[in-house]
Amino acid sequence: MEKICGACRVLIRNQLASSYVRAVIRSQHSGPSTFSLRTHSCGELRTSHVGKEVTLCGWIQHRRYDFMLTLRDSFGTTQVVLKEQKIGKDVDNIRNLSAESVVMVTGKVQLRPDGLANKKMSTGDIEVVADQFEILNNSKESLPFEIHDFSKVKESTRMLYRYLDLRSTRMQHNMRLRSDVAMKMRHFLWKLHGFVEVETPTLFRRTPGGAREYLVPTRQPGKFYTLPQSPQQFKQLLMVGAIDRYFQIARCYRDEGSRSDRQPEFTQVDIEMSFINKEGIQALIEELLQYAWPDNLPSIHLPFPRMTYAQAMDQFGTDKPDTRFDMKLQDVTRELKDSGVAVFSSTEGNDAFVIKAFKCSKGMDFLKRKDYEDLQKEAVKLKDGGVTFIQIKDTDSWKSSISKHLRSEARENLGKAMKVNPGDVLCLAAGKPDSVNSLLGQMRLACANRLEANGASVRDHGSFHFLWVEDFPLFLPKEDGQDGELESSHHPFTAPVDEHKELIMTQPSQVHGQHYDLVLDGSEIAGGSIRIHDAKLQKHVLQNILNEDASSMQHLLEALESGCPPHGGIAIGFDRLIAILAGEPSIREVIAFPKTIDGNDLMSGAPSLLYNDELAVYHIRHDIRDATK
Repeated sequence: MEKICGACRVLIRNQLASSYVRAVIRSQHSGPSTFSLRTHSCGELRTSHVGKEVTLCGWIQHRRYDFMLTLRDSFGTTQVVLKEQKIGKDVDNIRNLSAESVVMVTGKVQLRPDGLANKKMSTGDIEVVADQFEILNNSKESLPFEIHDFSKVKESTRMLYRYLDLRSTRMQHNMRLRSDVAMKMRHFLWKLHGFVEVETPTLFRRTPGGAREYLVPTRQPGKFYTLPQSPQQFKQLLMVGAIDRYFQIARCYRDEGSRSDRQPEFTQVDIEMSFINKEGIQALIEELLQYAWPDNLPSIHLPFPRMTYAQAMDQFGTDKPDTRFDMKLQDVTRELKDSGVAVFSSTEGNDAFVIKAFKCSKGMDFLKRKDYEDLQKEAVKLKDGGVTFIQIKDTDSWKSSISKHLRSEARENLGKAMKVNPGDVLCLAAGKPDSVNSLLGQMRLACANRLEANGASVRDHGSFHFLWVEDFPLFLPKEDGQDGELESSHHPFTAPVDEHKELIMTQPSQVHGQHYDLVLDGSEIAGGSIRIHDAKLQKHVLQNILNEDASSMQHLLEALESGCPPHGGIAIGFDRLIAILAGEPSIREVIAFPKTIDGNDLMSGAPSLLYNDELAVYHIRHDIRDATK
């Protein structure tokens, strides 16, 4: 080893000390401008900064009068004044810059001239007089759209140029809201309650039942990975492995049609705990949401109300009720069974036929003839015969297609049951209970939307309404299946309620599960359950009730036999939650790079065509024309 002379040792020691001092000084500051070329953000400067020299970096939003421009970054905007004597010979080049060019400005903060302050800007009392002006990157002149809050741009164009759309105030707010909530959730789970964040694989094998999964080909003939719908099996295996408090902000995948509240790839806050019951999971989630709740929104109050699945379907016609407004469904079979109206008569048994209704208070003030026609068209698409509307003009005058057939006694009984007043509108339907509940549940929402569109005040938009829905049936009749075939209402790993552990062996269709959903303003934002931790019961569910090949789950069954603790968990639909908090109608508005309704990425062109010679290594070929290079 070479020797270091004394002078070199002193030099090295001084350099290390200087680096340490710089690190200490740097660590004493925090904020959006640390470790950056800028000293402040464009939304930061106030009158308290007058006289200070600052450096700003950002995009030119617009120019005025050839000597003034507005500089924008992620945090706001600041007015910059260009003075020829300050900038020098480059002033002409600066004044010819295109909007959205990236620049760095150094100058002094001064008050705006009297009468020229802009109270609509957070920095509207000051401006920066530029001493130095550096062009970091000049933008092309014609961009697809302007970055202004008032710009109306088609969603397809915004998605095609998402990197531009992300500069908008709306998207900046949504992305930062998403980040803030995620960080608070992490802190709550990890720091306050001892959870461990574990990343689970995204290449897995097919899962029995559930949504359709994305396939990933391999070089092994005929063998495919799938992208997981959720980390369900892995988080249960972590419980077996004594990681007894797990969480993950997980990417999940489902190969199904996109809707406003769905994407082929999405994010969920995934949680699992050992030695827990339903009430413990629910209390955890309530406190987690309260801890991560944005400060600028109305506060939420604990505990959240509870409702059984049966109550939700009976009163709201859906398992995710919007409880911001009333208009509950009511059974009026007794009042109308001898009404004289043919549509309300049935030869079927009492359990197989029901008449139900809901009331739109003062609906006549807001619903016109075309509204009733449109609503009826929507109802007919959902069920043959649609619905019946009754307009209550006054006690003795009801306007409806059934008015002349409705006996006076039945009308009086119906009016009392529904507590009608002049100006109210009733919406009725008759048939099998499940069909009627589903129809009126959807019509309840359609009527509320139509009333609000016409100026009525229906929903409580000033607060957030949470609701736990629980006590679901463990199994439901299989869609498009043969009589008697069942499928899981949640997933095949959900445990039955304790009182139905014996019933599951003989009458599985009557069994209720330890499954719970959290609903916010009519949207399901979380769902979970207490899991089956007994291998024999799990195998019985898979093999004998769901008719699935239990051998595909052998790894899980063996784990359950290896000392598996009782456990349960939940997953929060993170995209959906953030969309509600941001007041957005679609989760696409809170995802940085979302897909379209049909699963395409307009910006990159994904998914893209692969040629047969490229697929040969995966032992796959297709018959699409021009599929060979």
